[in-house]
Amino acid sequence: MKRILRILSQLNLNTIRFNFRYLPFNQAIRFPVFVAKQVYLSNLQGEIKIEGHLWPGKVKIGYGEIGIFDKHKSRSIWQVAGKVIFKGACNLGHGSKISVGDHGEVIFGEDFSITAESSLVCYKKIAFGSGCVLSWNILMMDTDLHSIRNAQGELINAPKEIIVGDHVWIGCRCTILKGATIGSNSVVAAGTTINKTLLNENVILGGNPARVLKEEVYWQV
Repeated sequence: MKRILRILSQLNLNTIRFNFRYLPFNQAIRFPVFVAKQVYLSNLQGEIKIEGHLWPGKVKIGYGEIGIFDKHKSRSIWQVAGKVIFKGACNLGHGSKISVGDHGEVIFGEDFSITAESSLVCYKKIAFGSGCVLSWNILMMDTDLHSIRNAQGELINAPKEIIVGDHVWIGCRCTILKGATIGSNSVVAAGTTINKTLLNENVILGGNPARVLKEEVYWQV
């Protein structure tokens, strides 16, 4: 009974619309995605895939509570024309903004979490391993959004993939730009900017440009 009541409490129009737009009927009726009522579903033209066993609320969009934000006025945005893959449980906290272009693909690994107020802009590919945690006010972009060409008319700033390994913690106010690769079991210090490959594992990364600040670290929630 408690489980039924919990599901019913989440059955707002956003949740119903999202599940039945993206999923086959036999999956949609399980409501594996809970979408908070204040989430703005700007574009539902893309596709999603939820891997593994389904249960109500396996994926949550726009929920959570952080003391420094007003969750009632913190509006999440879902603008997806490309593809989003959920490999396991996922929480996109309130104020999270997901924008995926026609040819973009975002992959959320198992047990992925955004605390709040972070933005992902994907025109090519952004992929996270399992157990990743993102804090708040993070910006991730695999594109410059505007084209830049040389004197011969050749595009010189095409989108580049962003790859994040397993068990990575990205601190608040970080900027992760196209071409970034972050090694597994790493911590990205608050305010860091990354736009290159940093494959070191079990390290703290920080600064602008980012560099290894400390090695042989092991973090846990």
